[in-house]
Amino acid sequence: MEPSSANTGFIQQQPIIKNQFHEDSTSPPSLLSSSTPSLSSLGSAVLAPEIFHWITDSERNTPYLRGSGRDAFGRPSSKQELIVSEGWRKLQEFGFEQGVVAINYDPTFSAQNGPYSRLVQFLRCHLWEASCANTLCPAAMQDGAARLLQRHLTTPELVGRLSEEEKRVFGNAYDHLTSRDKAYAWTSGQWMTERTGGSDVSQTETVAVYDPFPSSAGPDAKEEVPLALASKEESIPLGPWSISGFKWFSSATDSQMTILLAKTRPGMGVSAFMAPMRRYNPELVSVTGEKGGEELNGITISRLKNKFGTVGLPTAELELKGMRGWMIGKEGEGIKEISTILNITRVHTTVSSMGYLGRGIGVAKAYALVREAGVGKGRRLPLYKHPLHMRTLAGLTSEYHGLMLLTFYTLYILGLDEHPSSSSSPSQISSPSSASPPSPLHPLTPPPQLVSSLLRTLSSLHKSFICHTSVPLSFGCMESLGGVGYLVNSESEHLNLSRIFRDACVGAIWEGTTDVLASDTVRALKHPMIGKEGVEALEWFVGTGLGLAGGGKRGEVERVRKVWEGLKRKLERGRQEELLPEARGVDT
Repeated sequence: MEPSSANTGFIQQQPIIKNQFHEDSTSPPSLLSSSTPSLSSLGSAVLAPEIFHWITDSERNTPYLRGSGRDAFGRPSSKQELIVSEGWRKLQEFGFEQGVVAINYDPTFSAQNGPYSRLVQFLRCHLWEASCANTLCPAAMQDGAARLLQRHLTTPELVGRLSEEEKRVFGNAYDHLTSRDKAYAWTSGQWMTERTGGSDVSQTETVAVYDPFPSSAGPDAKEEVPLALASKEESIPLGPWSISGFKWFSSATDSQMTILLAKTRPGMGVSAFMAPMRRYNPELVSVTGEKGGEELNGITISRLKNKFGTVGLPTAELELKGMRGWMIGKEGEGIKEISTILNITRVHTTVSSMGYLGRGIGVAKAYALVREAGVGKGRRLPLYKHPLHMRTLAGLTSEYHGLMLLTFYTLYILGLDEHPSSSSSPSQISSPSSASPPSPLHPLTPPPQLVSSLLRTLSSLHKSFICHTSVPLSFGCMESLGGVGYLVNSESEHLNLSRIFRDACVGAIWEGTTDVLASDTVRALKHPMIGKEGVEALEWFVGTGLGLAGGGKRGEVERVRKVWEGLKRKLERGRQEELLPEARGVDT
């Protein structure tokens, strides 16, 4: 018998994490054979050692504000600086170069994939999520802002309302948002939350005033004065709206632009605005005496939030005083405009939950291959042969598979909504390899008139259900590693399931909590104008799905049919105020 020491005796073999694109049986197969090489390559790249070094740096060197807002002589400093870690910047640049957002807006990619573009894009996000240290959060808002601007720049009735200057400003922003060039690409903020309530934007206290003349021109100015510049190099002007207020929970504070909501007149409702984060100030004086430079665009960062998870992501309270911006869409229709972004950011949030859970299951499976456990009378078994442990992992995997099916079906509907002119027959979509996309989704392709209604319902429903359900499942993965799972394993960052669990918890909170989105589902289905179409879309979905079930599942089919018929009766006969207390039951 030999005593063990710090370096001798039993030392656990290191689990080997494998490429999730190949090892995760739940991931959908490549819809086009031309996508397989890039997806396989990305699955390997996200597990590279430098990626995990950047994650650790992002977690340890959290964002901070440089200075106190005043210079050494007590004068207010207009050049407030937010500092993020090098690891955060490197991970964000990796995402730009991989095109996790830009790929969906590539004309060639979009033409080849049609309504399947979103599926392929989000499969890339799924592989990247657990390694990105939350840089996909600003990327989600970048994606939503790009889609919003794309609608206004390409939809005939919308682009016709834009001035030539607005077309140039919006087009410039769109080009930045859809670029893979790390030196040119932008992310975007999405500022709605205020102290009056997270998702209750009707109580917004931010106010926008139309003021096309700079204050220096004076109220009696007779001639139009050119607006100051958001970017001197690109000669992009600041907007004619002056926005002031206080935003309580603003993610992506290091972004280059933002989409936000503000009120313009009493009784008008909220309007949507696009604003650059920074502006050029010719009066700024550098420490060497040079005049001119960039400063925040009427923004003061009051403080950064100290959060349970997502610690590398800069989230802040922001005070706006005379922030210059451009209105998007019609005055008072900000909620309609922001819904375009929400449809996308909610999907991103759901995919992030699935990305965390998929990585967690991958780590748990890898650990089961190298760890042994006692089973009594001196016997030991590898965990992958331990019946109870494998039953637990099988249960986690089964739940994960069901959640992934709902996630990627929602993505398919999003793709159909963004490509309304595409044929609903997968066999008619071309690809360079001449291989047609597989057909299993085709029977569940809704009639064109039901696509928007089904997306409207699924947008809230899938996010509330999946993000809430995935949290205990992610904890189960962490638990499967025993005490090692509870450690903050920055020494072995690829096994750090405690970080993944902390970050996964936020999915059920931001972009609408479970209760908020469950209530939103009920309100959508009871809406006097669109509710009937929503119920009709669900009726089609449930009926078609049950019709595809095999004959050996008759009992399950009848149980689901009975549940749906009961829910449908409630939706048709019950009043909204009666259904809201049961909204979570509707979602499940």
